[in-house]
Amino acid sequence: MAQQFIIEGGKKLKGEITVLGSKNAAGALLAACLLTDQPCVIDNLPLVKDILNLLEILKEMGVEVEFLSERKVKITAGSNVDPEKISYEKFSQARTSVLLIGPLAARFKQFKVSRPGGDKIGLRPITTHLDVLEKLGVEVKEDGDFYCFKTKNLIGQEIVLPEFSVTATENLLMTACLAQGQTIIKLAAQEPHVLCLVEQLRKMGASIEKTSENCFSIKGTAGQLLAGVEQTVIADYIEAGTFIIIGALAGQEVLVKNAVPEYLDSFLERLGATGAHFQVMGNDVRVWPADSLKAIRLQALPYPGFPTDLLPLMVPVLTQAKGKSLIHDPLYENRLNYIHQLRKMGADIEMVDPHRAFVFGPTPLMGVSIESWDIRAGASLLVAGLISQGKTVINNIEQIDRGYEKIEERLRGLGADIKRVSA
Repeated sequence: MAQQFIIEGGKKLKGEITVLGSKNAAGALLAACLLTDQPCVIDNLPLVKDILNLLEILKEMGVEVEFLSERKVKITAGSNVDPEKISYEKFSQARTSVLLIGPLAARFKQFKVSRPGGDKIGLRPITTHLDVLEKLGVEVKEDGDFYCFKTKNLIGQEIVLPEFSVTATENLLMTACLAQGQTIIKLAAQEPHVLCLVEQLRKMGASIEKTSENCFSIKGTAGQLLAGVEQTVIADYIEAGTFIIIGALAGQEVLVKNAVPEYLDSFLERLGATGAHFQVMGNDVRVWPADSLKAIRLQALPYPGFPTDLLPLMVPVLTQAKGKSLIHDPLYENRLNYIHQLRKMGADIEMVDPHRAFVFGPTPLMGVSIESWDIRAGASLLVAGLISQGKTVINNIEQIDRGYEKIEERLRGLGADIKRVSA
């Protein structure tokens, strides 16, 4: 049944909120468990829709999934794993599913998957994934809405990625671990969750070296499976940034715990440039309201640049900043679709092209009924609802649930007036 968030805006939030595990990290760590037939234990799992869906896909393939505690799971991908039992419907529901392709190609001679789903933020083809796998020796064919994979011999190669793709980097890392010989990945993504995966693969016995800033060298095992592992999911720095923004706009004084500020250098620099008030306190960030905010220029860049997933969250900030701000997201042509929803709330935003927009402020926002099109767009509208006058109704909130665990309950702990209702 469809659900909505109902928000009565204008409440001043106060208290502590703790950042949970990273959805983006957890997906890769779970997928990597397919590279061994020994038990793996993954801790600090976020219980969000995308990760729960991925666990269901693994179970239907024959992977043993046992929760040891609320957020700790034991994964055993033993001899009963059969990729022919993969759920095409579940695979197509989330972009996270694409991370299964690399380890499946490394371990099994052939398998078939449906096209992965995810956010409606524009064309997100997996061409890069397919191209790099083919260079390692995987045969890829398209069959309608399916991709068919056959593997004879995986041979290490020097591969230059055509883009800083996080998931393509992760898939290539996992496949190369079981290949024969050495694989060199150039222009590899360096996001914290990529390095978390590398750490896990090394614990499993993989030989991976970071030879330069954006280059990995992997010595494959020539088909020999890796060992079991215990690994902890890192904190979700996108969730941390979300809560820091909420504190800056709607907070009286908010302490964001487990924020891991070292992952957020570019974000904190740009937020600070607006005049927002915050203090880094070890692993936590204290946020309190500023008297006024000022306009800035903001562009999404590969890590350690400004994260594309936090750019939508900054737009409500810029609606309250004095002057004309410019935002630019070169990655996805539909990423800025949420701007039309913010305009309904009274935001003064001019679209320059599908990738750029001017934001004029400060402008008061009014509560209306709006639609959430993807995870971060939904979070952006939620932030706007918290600072709006009157009642905001956010529809299609299952998109928000894909990336934020029980966010309404956690925000109520700060004093927000937000509730989940059936549409």
